[in-house]
Amino acid sequence: MSALGGQTEVSAAGGEREVSGRAAGGWARRAEAALAASGRKRGGARWAVLQLLDGQECALTALQIEDALRARRGRRVSRASVYRILDELEQLRLVQRVETGQAMVHYERVCERQEHHHHLVCDECGLVMPFSDAGLERAISRLSERLPLAVSEHEIVLHGACRRCSS
Repeated sequence: MSALGGQTEVSAAGGEREVSGRAAGGWARRAEAALAASGRKRGGARWAVLQLLDGQECALTALQIEDALRARRGRRVSRASVYRILDELEQLRLVQRVETGQAMVHYERVCERQEHHHHLVCDECGLVMPFSDAGLERAISRLSERLPLAVSEHEIVLHGACRRCSS
């Protein structure tokens, strides 16, 4: 399973399904408009990062983004540019950091409510996979009604060994 491209999404029931990337569309265009409204200039590297993130179903590290851009575009986008763009996107709440407990931070676009997912992390090979579970979301919703806090967002990261590493 690649973090770039033909990903597999894992359901809580243990089933997997192939997830295809999208053409740059809704999120990338909204992000570009938000960047322009905040006074940032348009640029080829920024648009390339937006397109890449728009087509991803799960979080990537800055290094994975840099490598994917080099492979897709055939030209190098500097790591400093990738981090600068990610910082801008994070300030505008267009991307979020996903803390996986590994050495590198992962980033993913802030998605619409219906696209919300959590993460499985293989502690052996570092693979990060998305998973969704309606029952978990209902349980979190019920719990939030009893908390002395209005829950605005949540993130679940489960650690273990992927099927390849555990076999």
